[in-house]
Amino acid sequence: MPERRDTLLYLDGVSVAFDGFRAINNLSLVLKKGEMRAIIGPNGAGKTTMMDIITGKTRPDEGEVFFNGDIDLTRHDEADIAMMGIGRKFQKPTVFESHTVEDNLVLALAGPRSIFPALVHAGSRAEAARIDDILETIRLAERRHDLAANLSHGQKQWLEIGMLLAQDPKLLLVDEPVAGMTDAETEETARLLRDIATTHSVIVVEHDMHFVRELGVKVTCLHEGSVLSEGTLDHVSADDRVIEVYLGR
Repeated sequence: MPERRDTLLYLDGVSVAFDGFRAINNLSLVLKKGEMRAIIGPNGAGKTTMMDIITGKTRPDEGEVFFNGDIDLTRHDEADIAMMGIGRKFQKPTVFESHTVEDNLVLALAGPRSIFPALVHAGSRAEAARIDDILETIRLAERRHDLAANLSHGQKQWLEIGMLLAQDPKLLLVDEPVAGMTDAETEETARLLRDIATTHSVIVVEHDMHFVRELGVKVTCLHEGSVLSEGTLDHVSADDRVIEVYLGR
């Protein structure tokens, strides 16, 4: 494994059990600074538990979890870890439907500030420029004054990714971003994430293999809480063990 201090995320020998079931079993995974990685694997492979451990929701029973070289994530809670620059997007989008697209980003930019001062707070020129940039990145510049409720499912996912970006995380964890999207939205989401990955590190958990191929990144396949196979999508999808437990013939 590479030197820990040169990595953004470093998991070594991580295990956690719930009621005797080992959800994560001696998992080791390394993400370089500036890397985007796709995580695949069958249901129950440990993908969600892995993200819970990285974000401080679950503490491992054993193993090391380090962020940005030397921050021991096992010593911090969820709020601390979010402030350190790890942002997580869950599968179901949670946007403020009764607010405009732009206001959703203003609220996210405000971070811990309460909701009312954030909307009254006019925002500096730098904040306005930041929101313009995010709107361009998430393909919603034309919809900035529309209510979030009026966006398509795919556009709500993009808005939520934008809300994460507003918090300027060093690492984004994105869970099944294209579930329920149209083919066109799926392809655009792959482009969107590739754009984001030029300036951020990203972990994408996904079942859609066509989408994973569009991302064009290194793939890690989990099974029974540990790494089954890792490499290019072609390498991983040709692995007999991956075919057996996940992809089928």
